[in-house]
Amino acid sequence: MASRRGDWSRLDETDVRVRPGKGTRPRSKRRPEHADAVTAMVVGKDRGRWTCAVDRDPTHLVVAMRARELGRTPVVIGDQVDIVGDTSGDADTLARIVRVADRTSVLRRTADDTDAFERVVVANAEQLLIVCALADPPPRTGFIDRCLVAAFAGGLTPILCLTKADLADPADLLAAYAELDLPVVVNRHDAEPQELRERLTDRVSALVGHSGVGKSTLVNRLVPDAYRAIGAVSGVGKGRHTSTSAVALPLPAGGWVVDTPGIRSFGLAHIKPNDIVAAFEEFVAPAEECPSGCGHLGAPEDPGCYLDSVVQEGQATPGRLASLRRLLSSKAGVDDHTDREQSG
Repeated sequence: MASRRGDWSRLDETDVRVRPGKGTRPRSKRRPEHADAVTAMVVGKDRGRWTCAVDRDPTHLVVAMRARELGRTPVVIGDQVDIVGDTSGDADTLARIVRVADRTSVLRRTADDTDAFERVVVANAEQLLIVCALADPPPRTGFIDRCLVAAFAGGLTPILCLTKADLADPADLLAAYAELDLPVVVNRHDAEPQELRERLTDRVSALVGHSGVGKSTLVNRLVPDAYRAIGAVSGVGKGRHTSTSAVALPLPAGGWVVDTPGIRSFGLAHIKPNDIVAAFEEFVAPAEECPSGCGHLGAPEDPGCYLDSVVQEGQATPGRLASLRRLLSSKAGVDDHTDREQSG
């Protein structure tokens, strides 16, 4: 009798061999639901570990790693995340970040105006506090303008905080921004920032400012023992100071301030002109009538810009258009580049 092994015509489904221990169902691409996950806000990062405040409680800090299923999903300060595993916050414990919620706002920058790679510095901040000294060092409007552009494009409400008011009169600088409807807080170097505290309480606010403008002094007054708090949220920093990266610090009366000492300049390569126009309600619809590719700078750069007609028809003030175009010029890189040197 011929062997069935050599007679392929006599084989049927009973001859199919199934390897022991191997299932026949296709692999599922469904990820675990993690129904037991707890919600937290990312408040610090150090060498591949994120410190998270469970339910935004600054006394319940958990160190977590990014779960394998997230791949290379970016996780930044301010992100709302779901974490699983050991969420007790005890020493030498490690949880996992399994989900990152959609962001309501982003503070982004590029390394410079020619760099197409954008970096999200802070997520979900409601306000951007731009700290500027009135003297020693003198105010740099170029940097302020670029911070305003980043805030408007990212969905944050900008607040201008002028320090060292005991050394110079703020009138001239206030006049330069009068048409922007920009909240301004003026503070003396030797005074408690009470008005600022009220604006920041129960909010998440990012702070930026040049070196020497008094930002560190403000942070220390807003957050008692701020340096110890920075060390706490570094999680597994093992004593290394973390002042080179953003960190969220809890306010005593509620809310968080995100100190961003690592930001030295705002490259704006990722921002389009219409991202800035969107912050000026009266110019949004007219901008759609402009020629394709219009930068809205007006003549001679954009001779066909329709925004001039809005002012001519009395629907906007010349000052508002001038303020808008100053911000657009800052984004276009035609501002004074010396105004956006080191911040921290």
